[in-house]
Amino acid sequence: MASTTFKEVAAWKRAHEFVLAFYQTKSMFPDDEKFALVPQFQRAAISIAANIAEGYKKLSKSDKLRFFNTAQGSLEECRYYIVLSHDVGYYSEETANYMWAKIEEASIVLNAYCQAIKDNKGITDD
Repeated sequence: MASTTFKEVAAWKRAHEFVLAFYQTKSMFPDDEKFALVPQFQRAAISIAANIAEGYKKLSKSDKLRFFNTAQGSLEECRYYIVLSHDVGYYSEETANYMWAKIEEASIVLNAYCQAIKDNKGITDD
């Protein structure tokens, strides 16, 4: 059975879980990052799930993949923010590993979703 809303898409679910994980760690950042790293990280994390949601309703394969590729770019940006957050001491090793596991789950499922869209003969470009 086909999904009827983006909320049923596994890639969106994993991306949303990552966003929620970021929000759980947001208080670990010092006040002087509230106008620097925190909003950048937050924007990129939200962008992953938001672009999957927006791309979900696009009709052509190329439109869908454009949004999903933007989500992949934001996901890679978040990978860097996890590394940076750990390296400057905001994230403990345990927190960094948790965040890395969450983003890796999102990445694997998003990449598989993109591949499925690429392989789907039912979605065509006009």
